[in-house]
Amino acid sequence: YILSSIRALFQYLEENKKWRNRFLFIPDSYNINYYENKQAHDRGLHPKGTINCAGYRVLTSMEEYLELLNTSLPGVKAKVGSSPFLKCATQFPLILWHPYARHYYFYVVTEKEQQKWSAVFQDCVRHTNNGLSEECKVQTPAFTDAVRLYRQAHGHYGTWDMMCGTPPQILANLVMETLLPEMRDLITPKLKGKMHERQRNWMLISDAVYGLVQSQTQAQYEAVVQSCEAGRPPLETTIRTDMDQIITSKEHVTSKIRALVLPKAEKLLKVSIQPYISSILDALMEPTSRGFFEVKDLFFRELVDMSKNLLNDGNKEKLGEHMDKISMLAFHPVKMQSCYEKVETLSLEGLQQRFDVSSPSVFVQRAQILMREQMDDAVYTFEQLLHKSLEGQEQEDLSKTIQGCQDRVIKKFDYDSSTVRKKFFREALLQIFIPYMLKQLSPSCSAELPSFQELIFEDFSRFILVENIFEEVVLHTVMKDIMLAVKEAAVQRRHNLYRDSIVLTDSDPNLLLLGENPPIDWAEEYGGGQEEVDGENTGDPEVQKRRRVKQVVSMIQIEGNASVLPNESSLEVPAVDDIPEEGTEVRSDTSLSQKSEKQVSNGTKEDVKKNAVDDKPPTNRSVLKEEESTTERSLQGTEIKSAIDCAIQEIEKAVQEEEHEARTQKTAESSSLKEETAAEDVKPTSSCEEGARINPADTNKDTTSSTEKPSDSPVLEGNPEDESNSIGIRINTAPLFQIEITSKLLMCKMLSIGSDSCI
Repeated sequence: YILSSIRALFQYLEENKKWRNRFLFIPDSYNINYYENKQAHDRGLHPKGTINCAGYRVLTSMEEYLELLNTSLPGVKAKVGSSPFLKCATQFPLILWHPYARHYYFYVVTEKEQQKWSAVFQDCVRHTNNGLSEECKVQTPAFTDAVRLYRQAHGHYGTWDMMCGTPPQILANLVMETLLPEMRDLITPKLKGKMHERQRNWMLISDAVYGLVQSQTQAQYEAVVQSCEAGRPPLETTIRTDMDQIITSKEHVTSKIRALVLPKAEKLLKVSIQPYISSILDALMEPTSRGFFEVKDLFFRELVDMSKNLLNDGNKEKLGEHMDKISMLAFHPVKMQSCYEKVETLSLEGLQQRFDVSSPSVFVQRAQILMREQMDDAVYTFEQLLHKSLEGQEQEDLSKTIQGCQDRVIKKFDYDSSTVRKKFFREALLQIFIPYMLKQLSPSCSAELPSFQELIFEDFSRFILVENIFEEVVLHTVMKDIMLAVKEAAVQRRHNLYRDSIVLTDSDPNLLLLGENPPIDWAEEYGGGQEEVDGENTGDPEVQKRRRVKQVVSMIQIEGNASVLPNESSLEVPAVDDIPEEGTEVRSDTSLSQKSEKQVSNGTKEDVKKNAVDDKPPTNRSVLKEEESTTERSLQGTEIKSAIDCAIQEIEKAVQEEEHEARTQKTAESSSLKEETAAEDVKPTSSCEEGARINPADTNKDTTSSTEKPSDSPVLEGNPEDESNSIGIRINTAPLFQIEITSKLLMCKMLSIGSDSCI
């Protein structure tokens, strides 16, 4: 989850035409939920609104927004600054623009904040646009083909910018593509008022119609899917029974259509396609390769920084903290923004008009999604290799182990990125050329295609479609030239593309088994045993897998100790290097010293729930640790107290005996009296130590520390072997105050024995 807000992030409210501070919460669905303040989110209240970013564009200038606004409503043009509801308090707006839905207006106070919030919003747009599941191997291609054929039937070939979001959203965009021009011609002449009022009313009308269309497409799409699922079993039965006849019939029809289409397609390919393949491929390869190189450099820099930090403090707890951040690197929009920006320079100027390419944004977003996937794969591979290498390794080998795993992952990344890029180039070229060829060949071929339908048996007509065979023939015609162009680019090695004959997986077969391992919770295993909030989900492998696909944006701190108003959000977009990625951990010292600094974890649902409330009660594990430490302290305090009392009693007893002997034996020599007194004093002291049951290991350790006394402590010199001198007791000549000092010294010595355990 993302838990992100900003003290100076304001949203424009069209209801009262005022700007209000907002608290933003972005879950792993990448929909933006905005609240009145953080307290409303913490109390579990419903958000003020939710923004589904599919189809939106993130704008950072008012001029660009007004230009798009004028394009959407011809004849009603606005000038910069002429619309009161568009006036911002700063020069750093953030506008979410949609051709059909309502627009959202935000502004921040600095350019740095604008750049980073723009990266967050663009990441939301990028992921919500990628709404079709690639895991559905049948349903997704069938849906995209149906949409493409529908648009081609209406004369719309080429790429489509609004092929984004979920299937109901795509269908709504498809309806609005035809409905919006009719609405504009019907409603625009009837709009009254000033220029900005007419534009505002038009946006409200378009948003209302778009919402109505979406509700209808949602219900109808679900009904179509259910009907298709219901009719699937009999179709599968027929296919299994008559598979040979179906294949034979299709091959026969394909040969007939190929004889008709192939000469025309080859002529078109030679004249209008082949001269442009290399130039378009170069235009695609240059920015895409730079973006993938930046991904590798970012991954390398993060590992180098981790290695440097672990050289100074290389314990496993620090390793867990660093790896917990690196594990979510692919989902950090601010850090990944430098990689995404490399691809945004992709331009197909001069070729868009010729090949009916609406804009390169389709290819840019697809390349960015692939870059994020490659970063996530590299991080996951590094995690698995490092975790396996750390089993049974000594701590001094940590840097060497990290370096070895890093080299293996970098090598694998080069090969994988080469494979992914080559596939992306082939698909992009097909998306550019195939619609153009179909558009050029359809007028001359479409009239003759229905005659081939007679060659298909009626029972097989649901499985063999003449239109699909026609497209397959065109596809195979141009595919050979595209494959050859990409292969030549790989041979040149201009963009670090490997040849297809190079297979690195055979040189390192162990990497193939890493995908079977579950994700690693570094914070739990190496970070001091951080407790999961949803304890019932910790054993679920699906939940552990979903932890990796959570967004990574930390709470955005103000760069300075600015005060936070009660009803305001408390964040600012952080610097890339200073973004507090680590989750707030329950620690005895750091939680007290950093209680005022509110940090939000990045990456997991559990961490976000943990940090959703400021005053989080301690976890069960921390409570148990505190109870255990309290019990140990009480036991140690009881033992030390008994030892001290015993020592005092023995000292008093020894003093009384010595005074009595001094009175009765005044003629005895003082030297013999000292030896007898020392012998009697050592015995009770050892008996007290035995009664206290002090650990010998602790005694040795603390005896060493007790020799380092502060300067103001009285140190009695004497023979080290003399026990009486070592503890400072001189009974025969010591007055009463000397006995009190000696008793205090002995108590200090007894306290120092258990000082480590007490502290």
